[in-house]
Amino acid sequence: MRKTKILFVLSCFIFFLTGCSKNSVESPTSIDKTANLQATGDSANDILSNDNFTKMKIEIAYVTGFRPTTAAMNDFVEYLRKHTFKQNIELIYSELDSPEEETLSLQEIAQLESDNRTVYNDGETLGVYIYFADAPSDDDNEDEDLVTLGAVYRNTTMIIYEETIRRFSVLSNFVPVADIESATINHEFGHLFGLVNLGSEPVNDHEDPEAESHCIVPGCLMRAELQFNPSRVPTSKTAKNVETNELKSACSLNGQSVLKMLELSMAKGQSIAPDLDSECILDLQANGGR
Repeated sequence: MRKTKILFVLSCFIFFLTGCSKNSVESPTSIDKTANLQATGDSANDILSNDNFTKMKIEIAYVTGFRPTTAAMNDFVEYLRKHTFKQNIELIYSELDSPEEETLSLQEIAQLESDNRTVYNDGETLGVYIYFADAPSDDDNEDEDLVTLGAVYRNTTMIIYEETIRRFSVLSNFVPVADIESATINHEFGHLFGLVNLGSEPVNDHEDPEAESHCIVPGCLMRAELQFNPSRVPTSKTAKNVETNELKSACSLNGQSVLKMLELSMAKGQSIAPDLDSECILDLQANGGR
């Protein structure tokens, strides 16, 4: 009888422990992606200042064989630290299989982001996602010299057409791949800063009236002449309408104009693309940046 009682009590104790163990395991909570699915420039202040986020975690997602150069990534981090108050910046690399597409539309890129992105806003960490593709934009028209190097379409997301950048680099004997990558990434991230008039309101008027969201000041990295096919760039209202079925880019960077800009810089003895001009920097400072 005594053995029976002991076994019974022991059985109940084991049941109690296993029951508690099962109940204590928290079910995985879904990630709230809402804050990272807004329009280009909507997170400008959060990127520039440390008011809400003190750290920036950037997911560099790249198709196998198309990882960006270390030199371009180093330049990119320096660019961020120069113009924002984010000093705690972490890059994490995610190698992805090719989507096996000849060209990519923004809708397809957004779906790839949805399928593969792992970094989102979390506590005091601001999440950013950059996808380096192995296929060109479906808007490209090489017969008209319209070749896209990069584009932005959300507040913490950009697409870099790495395969196109590499093809383009062979057209010049002077400009290395890393410089083209840097010019593209830094320009597009300028729009995530809210430039020009995409979330960081201009202190002085310097937005090109014929090419919205771009600077009219000569020599600026955000210069309007760098954009891709001005007639296709949406108005501010259209660019910020992320609820529609069709995504639109606030900027798509033209390959020919970037190459000419970099070759001109090299001819002047400059090894990298131009930085932001004083008007753009003034806008960033007014919105929480350096």
